[in-house]
Amino acid sequence: MVTTQSKIILKTIVFMFALSIITVSNAPAEPKGKLIIFHAGSLTVPLAKMEKTFEHQYPQVDILREAGGSTKMARLISEVGKPVDIMASADFAVIDKSLIPSFATWNVRFASNQLVLCYTNESKYASNINDKNWIDILARKGVIWGHSDPNLDPCGYRSLMVLQLAEKFYKKPGLYEQLLSNRPQKNIRPKSVELVSLLKTGNMDYAWEYLSVAVQHELKYVQLDDHINLGNYQLDQFYAQAEVSVTGKKPGTWMKRIGKSCTYGITIIKDAPNRDVAELFLEYMLNPEGGLKTLKQMGQPPFIPCRVPTQSMKQSLPERLKKYVDVKK
Repeated sequence: MVTTQSKIILKTIVFMFALSIITVSNAPAEPKGKLIIFHAGSLTVPLAKMEKTFEHQYPQVDILREAGGSTKMARLISEVGKPVDIMASADFAVIDKSLIPSFATWNVRFASNQLVLCYTNESKYASNINDKNWIDILARKGVIWGHSDPNLDPCGYRSLMVLQLAEKFYKKPGLYEQLLSNRPQKNIRPKSVELVSLLKTGNMDYAWEYLSVAVQHELKYVQLDDHINLGNYQLDQFYAQAEVSVTGKKPGTWMKRIGKSCTYGITIIKDAPNRDVAELFLEYMLNPEGGLKTLKQMGQPPFIPCRVPTQSMKQSLPERLKKYVDVKK
């Protein structure tokens, strides 16, 4: 015989069991799976730290990063069809021109940088070089210097722009061609971070890099006047005098890159395999106390808040990102 008290206890157990099922079913799913990020080589070190922090917080997420020249990485998405969640470019214009609108909808500008001339204690004339005589030293026979491939890496065409701007700023006609005549084709490498190892092994005297890369790899560097280093957006009108032609989307075609300050961009690809986790990662990365703080600590000034050029683009952002982004051209 079942007593009234037993019935009450049984009903309570059934109710609690049902409640637990409802609670579990309504609980947010734990972020998991692979997150694929293509990014500029100059972001390798800070993104490695962000990856470690993010995976510690979300242990079921496995971030897979592939670094390279931003132009090359964008082509792997647009031309080869590589599955990717996030693309981060050293030049926001690469995303604008190569991925929007077919492969991405928006492009957040999140950090700046500037170019510097890197070297080591073993470089020729290391004890003499400065921001006044660097052009004379790069022109000397026997000095080995290089830069990354302008067709694959924004740092490559920006390196050439720096030389063009130096010719104009120092009022030395012919300087650009004079310097390039002392830089053989073999000194052009696919991506700028490859030059770091050449410097450290003594196989190259000087290489053009971003300031953040120089800081992260503890290289010596010559910091240039703002009119030359592409690091001051207020001088974009002066920078626009520099122009470099790079290979276009189709063989035999060319695109013009016009000088402007170094601005990094990031987006989520339209058919991202793991969009929810991609949004979650960018929420962390664009947070001034998250990824942007890491960038700042590693010598790369972030934009706080980050930027998009139009209100309509801001409206197209995932809701969780809007609080970190302002509209600013």
